[in-house]
Amino acid sequence: MQHAISETPMSTNQDPEATLLPAPETEIVTSWKVACSGNEALGLGHPRVWLRIAPETGFVDCGYCDKRFVIDAEQAHEDH
Repeated sequence: MQHAISETPMSTNQDPEATLLPAPETEIVTSWKVACSGNEALGLGHPRVWLRIAPETGFVDCGYCDKRFVIDAEQAHEDH
């Protein structure tokens, strides 16, 4: 199966088909660019990575911990 190449760069694990898979943790965010460093409270941290949510999918999954960040489009603001 081939996927069309998006003009907006997508982060790791932002395949639209990933919506079919449950995420271990989901966070609703208002920024199109998010940082993830794992769940440090549980000792499950990882190097901090910056992820960008593509408007076409509305979410991004962290490539380290699979945490899903979902944009609240009504409250979203542009990143600087």
